Amino acid sequence: MSYINKLSLAREFRNRPTKAEEKLWKVIRQDQIFGYRFRRQYVIAGFILDFYCPKLKLGIEIDGRIHDRANIKTYDIERENIIKQYNIRIIRFTNEEVDNNITGIIDEIKSFIKNLQK
Repeated sequence: MSYINKLSLAREFRNRPTKAEEKLWKVIRQDQIFGYRFRRQYVIAGFILDFYCPKLKLGIEIDGRIHDRANIKTYDIERENIIKQYNIRIIRFTNEEVDNNITGIIDEIKSFIKNLQK
């Protein structure tokens, strides 16, 4: 898929977020975590990250149940390895984690960012 097509797909994803993505976005948008700006559905190396902070080189992925499938897990590992070549770190959460423990997720993101700053 071409870069232009990926941008179009990312735009479509922004317009139709999952409930978990929408819930997390309400908390991390507008520089609400330590003043860092995150972007939604950001294209990097031909892949779309759910959330990305360019200044920290930090991606956040929210995974639905489809990511439990063996072939998808393999794809996710390969994808993450390619993205890591750009010195980007990725943290992952499930839809259920976001839905059931948004405060804990935010605390985990903050802790991750604090460790990056050391």
